[in-house]
Order: sequence, then C-alpha cells, then structure tokens
Amino acid sequence: MSYNKRFDGRKFTETRPMKAKTGVVKNAVGSAMFQIGKTRAIAAVYGPRELHPKHLQDPSSGRLRCHYNMMAFSGSGDRVRPGPSRRSKEISYVTELALSPVLDLSAFPKTVVDVFIELVQTDAGTRCAGICAASMALADAGLKMKDLVCAVSVGLVGGTPVVDLNYEEEAYEEGAVDIPIAMTPRDGKFSLLQLDGDLSKEDFEKALALAKDACQKIYEVQKNALKERYVEDKK
Repeated sequence: MSYNKRFDGRKFTETRPMKAKTGVVKNAVGSAMFQIGKTRAIAAVYGPRELHPKHLQDPSSGRLRCHYNMMAFSGSGDRVRPGPSRRSKEISYVTELALSPVLDLSAFPKTVVDVFIELVQTDAGTRCAGICAASMALADAGLKMKDLVCAVSVGLVGGTPVVDLNYEEEAYEEGAVDIPIAMTPRDGKFSLLQLDGDLSKEDFEKALALAKDACQKIYEVQKNALKERYVEDKK
C-alpha cells in the first residue's frame, strides 16, 4: 500500500465533518442542506403536482423526478459549464433510483414530485451529498417514506481502503478506485452501488464495511437535523 497518510490528516475510516439542516428553501414543500467537508448540497422538493405530458402519468402512483446541478463556480477543478450535461443527467437518474425504494407515492396517482439538487460548493462526493440532502428534503416535505437514504463514497487510494474520498484522493496519481454507495440504514440494503476502477473481492468487501459504518454516522446527522426542525416548529 503506497497511501499511508491521508492528505487532510483523517483516519482511513473517518468521514469529513458533516452539517445538515432542513427548511432551508422558503417556498419549497420540503428542503434540506447537507454538507460533508467542503461539499455542500441543497435540495428542494416541489409537488406532488400533475405530471405533463399526460402519457407519462402512472394511474397507480406518483413519480419521483430528480434534477442534479453543479453551480458554475462551485469548487474544485475547472469551471462547470452551465446547463444540463451528460454527467448531470446520469447523476439525476441514479439519484432517482437510490431514493425510489423508500418513497411511497401511491396516494398521488398521475402526479410528479420534483427534487432539485444544487451543488453550491464541491470537493468530491457530490452525488452522495445530493442524495443525502434529497432524502432529508423528501422527509421534510412530509411524504411517506420507509426510511431515509444515506450515501457516501468509499474506495481505494493507492491500494488503501478509505471512506469519503476528497478531490485530492480521487485524483491520486498512483491510482484511486471510487465507489459511490447509498443505503437504507434500518435494513442495511443498498439502493445505489457504482464502481469506477478495478479492485479485488477482498478490498470490495472492506469498502462495503466502511460504507455501512459511515452511513450509520450520516444517518444520525440526518435524523438530528429533522428533529431540530420539528422542535423549532413546536416553539
């Protein structure tokens, strides 16, 4: 293993510092902010509202639609070109897949629930931060959910298993494997698992174990943010 000390001094099993808050977008039905390290995502929920065009409507349930966007000057790397891109469309789609298993929209047939996710600051792990924020925003909107969804990136940096890669680690010149993961913490099931790179079965299992531990910590941060909103509303 060539990577024996993390660039930012963290332990290999340690996430970056986290912050979360709900009710951050005034006119949204539900909203949330989730920050991990320098990566900050804001999600806003609108709907349920009638879905157009009508041929896309499901008479038995509503539909979840996610919109992921990185702001032009949001952070690490080159300036992001404004507007939809192939990457943003792909992340929007996998975010829908990650959140759909916990969301029950059967009470709202022929409708759509839109979730807009804006990355206002980035330093890797953007899709995972977006999923965490979107999950909290859906709960803040009062929609029926079986559980929250937690997401984190794990992988190998220079052959060493690590959790929550930052930008320097993703770009590590001796090689990095990035595995974005989303899971429902109550049952430990994965709703998203992507892999960029090659690794052994043993290292893959180590990475999954790191992800499960990290997601439990993220879960507590998400729950505390939702509880704080409830307490504030009761005052």
